[in-house]
Amino acid sequence: MALGVLNNLSAIYAANNLNNTNSSLQGVLQQLSSGSKINSGSDDAAGLSLVNGLQANTTALTQSSTNAAEGVGLLQVADGALSQVTNLLNRAVTLATETSNGTLNATQAAAANQEYTSILGEINNIGKTTTYNSAQVFTGSAAGIGIYTGDSSTAGSSINNLYFAPLTSSTVGDSGGSVVQSSAGQFVDMSLAATNVMSKAASAGDAITGSLTFTITNADATTSTITTTATTLGGLVAEINKDGIAGVSASMSTVGATGGTAGATTALADTGILLSNTNTSVVISNTSLLDTSSGQVAQTMATSTNSMETISYQRGASEKTTDLTATDLTTQGGAQAALTTIADAIANVAAQRGYLGAQVNTLNAVSQVVNTQKENVIAAQNTVQATDYAQATTQLSKFEILSQTGISALAQANSLQQQVTKLLQ
Repeated sequence: MALGVLNNLSAIYAANNLNNTNSSLQGVLQQLSSGSKINSGSDDAAGLSLVNGLQANTTALTQSSTNAAEGVGLLQVADGALSQVTNLLNRAVTLATETSNGTLNATQAAAANQEYTSILGEINNIGKTTTYNSAQVFTGSAAGIGIYTGDSSTAGSSINNLYFAPLTSSTVGDSGGSVVQSSAGQFVDMSLAATNVMSKAASAGDAITGSLTFTITNADATTSTITTTATTLGGLVAEINKDGIAGVSASMSTVGATGGTAGATTALADTGILLSNTNTSVVISNTSLLDTSSGQVAQTMATSTNSMETISYQRGASEKTTDLTATDLTTQGGAQAALTTIADAIANVAAQRGYLGAQVNTLNAVSQVVNTQKENVIAAQNTVQATDYAQATTQLSKFEILSQTGISALAQANSLQQQVTKLLQ
């Protein structure tokens, strides 16, 4: 190489290598100080995306454990109230047995009946005033109270709809129902164009017209209707969830994810609204729901087999409660008849408490599974994200040495050109 002063190529090479070394050194120092080897998208774009997803899972699982605990608390409040009802009914058995003996006179029988009437009044009071978080517990709502647990995805989530039978002196206890599990739902494909060929996948920001209608059959056989509208597809999903219809939730999904199959007019990648509906009291209908962003036309709702898993209480044909309002202890015969009815009430209360106890065990099991899943997700996140200090300190030592040698090399490169002046002497 010719000896010249126009460009000091050796110094340029040394400076470039020194800059690269300092950049790597700064990266290692950031890993060591933050404890994370992924501090920006440039460190590992795929890894950062995975870590963010796992963090969302962890957050949802943490709250899910709390949700399950709150559900257990609600069930325990109800069970505690029913235990007092059992105590009252046992006292009613004592009174009815005493009056059935025939040794009491009319005044004494009237006194026993007065206490019995007070017991019935207290059962009514318990049913009315038992609350959790200021909300009445024994409402008898067919939809129940949904306890959500999951990792923030539809596939990894479930709802346990807790049912609390009405509690009055005319409806004591509950038996004959059954607990069922379902993943039934409905899907509205919003990605099909007028030619039945997907011009583009529907997205949350797409403009829409039309609505979804929810017809709810109430406990008294009357119906009520909720019509949900929005200006965007994502807004409609949010509004449905905001309506708080028990057993119903909405999310964006694809045909493939909902268990559908591809066909002449349907692609697995088609996106739309997934409606999880495990509430038999709710019927959903599509009222000309249309994605107008690309001239698309809405399709009729199809059955989904991969909606959110839901455990719910289904009332059976042999559903049984006990009516105590027609009983009294004013006569020996009436007291004897009341004994049979009270015994039925005690059995029905026991059956209701059995259901509540089973749900406590279910939610405790769910909580344990959620906590275990959270531990494993955190471990996976830690593997991807956490700094390997053994490797990082080795790299730190390497780059510190390279930095020192790079500075020395740059100094030597700069001094080499000074030799040119010797030729001019």
